[in-house]
Amino acid sequence: MIKARVTVTLKNGVLDPQGKAIEGALDALGFSGVGSVRQGKVFDLELEGSDKAKAESDLNAMCEKLLANTVIEDYTVSVT
Repeated sequence: MIKARVTVTLKNGVLDPQGKAIEGALDALGFSGVGSVRQGKVFDLELEGSDKAKAESDLNAMCEKLLANTVIEDYTVSVT
C-alpha cells in the first residue's frame, strides 16, 4: 500500500476570494498581522501496489484529469 498526499493551490496571480474572506474573518476575530491568506485543498490517497514510480505517474495523471484545474491551479504530489 502506498500513501500519498496531493496539495492543490491557486496559481500566483489568480484571485482568491475564499482566502480574502478568511483573511477578513481572522482580522475580525482579533488575529491581526495576517498579511495574506491563500486557500487550497489536500487529498490523502492510498494506492494499491508498491511501485512508487507508477504511483507518482498515476497521481500526476489524476491531478491533470480531475483533482486540479491546471489552468488556474498548481499541485504537488508527495508519496510515502
